[in-house]
Amino acid sequence: MWQPRIKRTAGTKFLGLVAAIEEDIAAGLIAEGEPMPPQRGVADALGIDLTTVTRAYNEAKTRGLIVARPGRGGTRVAESAETRARRTAESPVDLSLNIPPQPARADLATRIGRAVAEVLRAGTAPVLQYLPPIGAEGDRAAGAAFLLDAFAEDVAQRLALVGGAQVGLFAVISTLLGPGDTLLTAAVTYPGARDAAERVGARAVGIAMDRDGILPEAFEAACRAGRPKALYVVPTIDNPTTATLPEARRRALAGIARHHGVAIIEDDPYRRLAADAPPAIAVFAPECSWHIATLAKIATPGLRIAYVVAPGAAALARLGDVLRATQLMPPPLMAAVAARWISDGSLARITVALREEASARQAIAAKLLAGADLRAHPAGHHAWLTLPEGWTADRFAAAAAASGVAVVPASAFAVGNTGPNAVRLSLGAAADRIALVSGLKRIASLLAAPRPA
Repeated sequence: MWQPRIKRTAGTKFLGLVAAIEEDIAAGLIAEGEPMPPQRGVADALGIDLTTVTRAYNEAKTRGLIVARPGRGGTRVAESAETRARRTAESPVDLSLNIPPQPARADLATRIGRAVAEVLRAGTAPVLQYLPPIGAEGDRAAGAAFLLDAFAEDVAQRLALVGGAQVGLFAVISTLLGPGDTLLTAAVTYPGARDAAERVGARAVGIAMDRDGILPEAFEAACRAGRPKALYVVPTIDNPTTATLPEARRRALAGIARHHGVAIIEDDPYRRLAADAPPAIAVFAPECSWHIATLAKIATPGLRIAYVVAPGAAALARLGDVLRATQLMPPPLMAAVAARWISDGSLARITVALREEASARQAIAAKLLAGADLRAHPAGHHAWLTLPEGWTADRFAAAAAASGVAVVPASAFAVGNTGPNAVRLSLGAAADRIALVSGLKRIASLLAAPRPA
């Protein structure tokens, strides 16, 4: 087992301990997979505080030098990049689930545990009681603060908390639509909206889009041709196409919706990944817009909290009735953790870490798939790969699966058609950058190979 030491030239004790770990791993004095000595033993051996050792071990984890294996022998020396690359070269790689990457420096497990302990210790939030269907007043105020970047006004009196964006989306669709009603969407869109519409007996109808998203003229034509109840749109880093609606187009969609009395369901989970995102559509048509913002894509899917902004008090009351019958109440403990993270800046810091990791992964994809028709936002979690002639999306997805890489074909997102010849690559789903490189190299090989007959 490693003999603890401190590199005296590092400046501080904790950095000296990290430097010693790094040097001794590089020198082969600590082998890959070797258990690290317990923190208290290191503190006693070096005559330093336990907190200094804990800080050093956490920094070493962030640098990828050591890894924690709860229940499997404690902390061990991490595999080298070369070893991980060899191990993952043929291992399955999931690029299908559109989830955020989890950078080590975000330290989500520690942050969540600390936040839960702080919330329970403070005893000020009603975390062990039933809440109103739309959430406690303090949690709603925190949500309104979170949404200030999109609305530039306090929306607390129009806001409901829900246990995740899909809960909110289903509740809004249930509030607005019924059997026989029409929900307009982009021609390819997030399938959760289509599925929710079908559950209430409504039908989803896809309308034309281009590289910037839904075409206002297509929306206008659909409104004239029928009597749609609502338009569903992901305005920023669209899932799956990655399109971001320019402000002029957002204003145009808002104006058309107001003119025809059509509600807008604005699902905006990726907004905080895009530093240059235009104002929310709901700003331009507040009286007919429902805005949904989740924490799943900018923090962790494990924090099941999202916020829904209704057009007004009456609309919020109707939504509350639906929420009472579906979720009963938002999860109190998660709501309190979200509120704490918003108020103390933790959420913003986590989002920055996720954005940086997403940007690094997008750069990897751009390099490995150079020359391909790949659309992406520089800080998005996914990319949209249009395939060359000779491939169909379904056949390419099957070929990718045969090579050990899971991707999603356009047909999974299509509304009323088979969709374009494209697949979604969810870069955040890969366990780490090494796995991502392995998966994308296999995708690149498929693109370079002769087309199937």
